[in-house]
Amino acid sequence: MKMNETGIKILLTGDFCPIGRVEELALSDNYEAVFNDFKNVLAGNDLIITDLECPLTFSTEKRKKTGPHQKAHPECIKLLQHAGIGLAAMANNHIMDYGSRGLTDTLELCKANDIATVGIGRSGREAAEPFVFSKNGKSIAVLNFADEEFISSPDGLYMCNPLDAVGVYYQIKEARQTNDKVIVIVHAGNEFYELPSPRTQNLYRYMIDLGADCVIAHHTHAFSGYEIYNSKPVFYGLGNFIYDWPGKRNSAWNKGYVVKLVISETIDFELIPLKQGNDIPGIFHLDEEETNEFETHIRYLNSIISDERKLEEKFADYIASVAPMYNAYIEPYFGALASSLRNRGLFPKLMSKRKRLLLLNIIRCESHREVLLRILESTKSDYIKD
Repeated sequence: MKMNETGIKILLTGDFCPIGRVEELALSDNYEAVFNDFKNVLAGNDLIITDLECPLTFSTEKRKKTGPHQKAHPECIKLLQHAGIGLAAMANNHIMDYGSRGLTDTLELCKANDIATVGIGRSGREAAEPFVFSKNGKSIAVLNFADEEFISSPDGLYMCNPLDAVGVYYQIKEARQTNDKVIVIVHAGNEFYELPSPRTQNLYRYMIDLGADCVIAHHTHAFSGYEIYNSKPVFYGLGNFIYDWPGKRNSAWNKGYVVKLVISETIDFELIPLKQGNDIPGIFHLDEEETNEFETHIRYLNSIISDERKLEEKFADYIASVAPMYNAYIEPYFGALASSLRNRGLFPKLMSKRKRLLLLNIIRCESHREVLLRILESTKSDYIKD
């Protein structure tokens, strides 16, 4: 796409979690080895927005949760500075991993280094506040939402902006009334799945119908395609930006792209593919062969996104692939050994069909689900162990 270079240039990235070898490079002030030949992409923008996927803290007080805890050394704030990042989107499932202490450390670092934040606050109203960027007489509101997955601090002092349909409605409508453009950033989706679910597609299209000019998603650790819906771009997954993980070399985890928006009366955009965290740490441009493969795969993903029947079929395949894992979750026993024995037919199923129907009704019915969530939330400190 031919870019209108006279507009406001905003660059958006996927998950930025400066751990592992990237953290080591940051602590040795070797920023060039983190950004490498990708540094040219970071130059010449009016605003760069990244998803800061972990707190920058010395805190050792892990919150009680399922899944891994992520944090990085506070000196990693210099990586954001070096990259020219002006806004950290914080509505995600790891920013609260070290509770209020880890978060306040991170917020103070960002403030001291002139990096704005969005999607986080001491109340729902504060977390819902958009970041507003103004230039050339235009104001651009940025809203940040996240799936409700450990997005509140255990002491209740902070919360991320939840991906709630009612909140989405009012926030986008209000931002639309007072700004020229609205960008929505969403941290949500099914991890390692490279397409949106039909529900996700409907939700992001709904955001456009409400007045958003662009919707950009991340979280799944696998890049997805995009579509133009009602003349507005919707990007269903950027993949990782910088996320060094030892067991994930040369896989989908290490591929992604950033989106460069050029905003005038309309929004032009460019996808810039990348690779990161492979045998050599850091982020790099793709070579010619890799670029051709990326473009071919994006066209393939887009062809599915544009066909509701194909999208539903692909999601049904995904459901079938993860069914054994989810079945293990809802059985009365829990743990790797019990799940392994069950999958091999050496441990009986303890959840009857009737009980599954009961659970289906409780979870599917909004009123029942509300009660169940309140019960689980009131006992979470007892049933989730470190």
